[in-house]
Amino acid sequence: MTAPDVGEQTPGEQTIAILYQALEPPVIGGARKEAKPGGYSDSGADIGVALLAAGCTLATPVADPDPARVFDWVWPDTEAGIAAALDAGATLLWANTVVFAGHPVEDASRKAWIVGPDPKAMQAIDDKAATNARLLAAGLPVARSWLIDGDGDLDAQLAPFADRVPIVVKPLRGRGSQGVGVARTRAQLAAQVRDLAQSRRFGASIMLEQFLPGQEITITVMPAACRPGETAPFALPPVRRFDQFDDVAPYNGDVPVSRNSAALTLGECADPAIAAAIAACEQAAALLEIRATMRIDCRADGGGTYFLFDVNAKPNLTGSGRPGREDEDSLSTMAAAACGWSYPDFLLAAARGAWRNTQDQQG
Repeated sequence: MTAPDVGEQTPGEQTIAILYQALEPPVIGGARKEAKPGGYSDSGADIGVALLAAGCTLATPVADPDPARVFDWVWPDTEAGIAAALDAGATLLWANTVVFAGHPVEDASRKAWIVGPDPKAMQAIDDKAATNARLLAAGLPVARSWLIDGDGDLDAQLAPFADRVPIVVKPLRGRGSQGVGVARTRAQLAAQVRDLAQSRRFGASIMLEQFLPGQEITITVMPAACRPGETAPFALPPVRRFDQFDDVAPYNGDVPVSRNSAALTLGECADPAIAAAIAACEQAAALLEIRATMRIDCRADGGGTYFLFDVNAKPNLTGSGRPGREDEDSLSTMAAAACGWSYPDFLLAAARGAWRNTQDQQG
């Protein structure tokens, strides 16, 4: 496919419409990514209020959107919703949603600028096992992982892992920490895998992952176009995760990340192990040819070496600013604050990386 047209866009020259998740993600290869309740409409409203305060022009479903009403600010990511946003004058669509091959954003990218991941690329990245294998093949430090078919003979598939506990059990296309657990015994491994397989909540595909006992950090990486002068994807300061439940970070819908996370200081970032993790995440982003802000979770082994274990092509971008949202900063906005960006600064930088496809491009 021909390379897309890419920023550096001046957000003030665009009319921005923010999309939320109204489409249920499809089951892909036996794996299901559960839709988020509210479809990221909360962070969509956060983004809209912040962009409006920064002087941007918005196309919104109502003429005078109320910061307390999230759906005043966002359009559904359906074909009809996107058409309505374009009819309302939008020239830039902020795809604050989970996209996939065939998503309406693909067609819309030939009519407007897009802030968000490429749909086909996100579908590929969301296959955690395949993405890890791709990065590992490129020589990057990645946690080892293995696939389990929930429809197959579980006893036979799990037998080779009996002596690998503790081991992480997770959905292949999960969202956040939902469905993730650490099995510390053979019995726990069998029970956790069977529970996931029988629930069908995340489909039939289950991933086992090397357990890393050290500190967990998460690193936000942005496309080069988001900051003038950059020629490659660049990382924001890592954020340390703490107060985990049984070695798993709690879902941010249950515990705000501002209560269990903190950006690393400049001195901490200079630590060779942290610096190596940052460099690895930047290399991973370049290899994946990211078009939008992404986040990569990393964890240290017993010797202090960090390994990448989860690539998130659609990180949460909540931010404080609306009434009652003072405690709702996301991991990426916390990272942005650590390098001196306010929430609007971070969003404006992200918008400069907008991309679009020309009419003659094929999939």
